[in-house]
Amino acid sequence: MIGWSRRVRPGDYAKRCGLAKGRGIRAAQSEATRDALIGAAMRLFGQKGFHATATTEIVQAAGVTRGALQHYFPRKEDLFRAVFEQAGRGLVDATAERVAAEGWYGFTLDLRDFLSSVVNLDVQRIAFVDGPAVLGWMEWRRLQIGYGLRMMEAAIADGIAKGLVQPQPPRALAHLILSIVEEAALMVLNAKEMAVEPEEVELAMMSLLGSLNPKASKMPDCETGSGIERRISG
Repeated sequence: MIGWSRRVRPGDYAKRCGLAKGRGIRAAQSEATRDALIGAAMRLFGQKGFHATATTEIVQAAGVTRGALQHYFPRKEDLFRAVFEQAGRGLVDATAERVAAEGWYGFTLDLRDFLSSVVNLDVQRIAFVDGPAVLGWMEWRRLQIGYGLRMMEAAIADGIAKGLVQPQPPRALAHLILSIVEEAALMVLNAKEMAVEPEEVELAMMSLLGSLNPKASKMPDCETGSGIERRISG
């Protein structure tokens, strides 16, 4: 038989297993080095920003050689992209879990929590400030869509099924909501310059989502809205 035409010598199997084990160890070491670089860069980019962070700082914080950095990420922008992708997945994954469990209702609550805490996020500079500047707006937007669109479509479909959202094709609405969420986050981060209060942004966002309900004469979180209005006026 062709498959057995070569005589297997004693020790061949052990050698092959040893090579496979060696490749496995090297692959794990390679992944650990790459993860260390991404983790160090995420901390530094989040604290200082992309342009203010030197590659020597990243190498030192990661505990690797400069050669390792150049091997995995030939350009600083390549490393930023990897950081941005990991940060984006982290932001979406938590919301996706809530959407899977609670649907549209979970999505709206998570969005409200997100707007309340966006100023304290370690990755807010990466996601909303340096992201479009370093990647370019088109690529930044494409990546944002790639992470969040499917999750939003699922939330909208659930809202439609439960009568909480006006029946319509979910994708167009998901694109619009994603754009509004990005703008709302930027407004909160730049509230002073834009002469708005973060609570006003949160109220406006919840009002917009509430207006999608064909049965509601007022937004679902009217009690929360009233509370916000009282805080603003007080």
